[in-house]
Amino acid sequence: MGRLSGKIVVVTGAARGQGAAEVAALTASGARVIATDVVSDENCRYLDVRDPTSWAALAADLDRVDALVNNAGVASRGRLPHVDLATWDNTFAINVTGPMLGIQALVPLMPPGSSIVNVCSVAALSGHVAAAYTASKWALRGLTRSASLELGPRGIRVNAVMPGLIETPLMESASPAFRTAALAEIPLGRTGTVADIAPAIVYLVSDDSSYMTGAELVIDGGLTGHVSHKGIADAIAPATEGH
Repeated sequence: MGRLSGKIVVVTGAARGQGAAEVAALTASGARVIATDVVSDENCRYLDVRDPTSWAALAADLDRVDALVNNAGVASRGRLPHVDLATWDNTFAINVTGPMLGIQALVPLMPPGSSIVNVCSVAALSGHVAAAYTASKWALRGLTRSASLELGPRGIRVNAVMPGLIETPLMESASPAFRTAALAEIPLGRTGTVADIAPAIVYLVSDDSSYMTGAELVIDGGLTGHVSHKGIADAIAPATEGH
């Protein structure tokens, strides 16, 4: 009997990287996990988090949900003023609207004691030059706070996890200049792994965190413990920009 025995947990963006690690950790702790993703995967149910009908179809197949982990997210590194509008809209659709639609669809199935975990980012703690990504994660942080207020009276907890630089497929697309500059600013001297994040998800889903809502768990090796992002931005600035 694991600490999550009997709990039904929905995880988005579960096909790979951090989401897959979360599914494994939740399952190992005894949960029944409904892993979802827009990526074709034999272990995941198809779910486009941007689409209300996709959420409605998932909800119709479930009788109860004890936890929702809004893990699906997309990176967007466009810098102002050169931000593509379609990219901006899609980033917000996945990173912010998706979690909101998930809350709308699944909260009616959640009994008191349930948990919602929004996987946010340290980009929501300070200014970063990736404009769409940063703005969307700040918005998700705000959604977490609003949801914790609205759903608290129903006994549903809503918390955010703020990962730093984690080795996932999203991180693989980062430039060498970004990686070098960022590593220099991490007190622990390394990027994180998915194994550094998954235990926090298990904790927030479990009853061990039953008095915790509206909170933000920062897991970043100390990156945001000091002000550093201007140096990183300068290190990866396009050569045509003046500084």
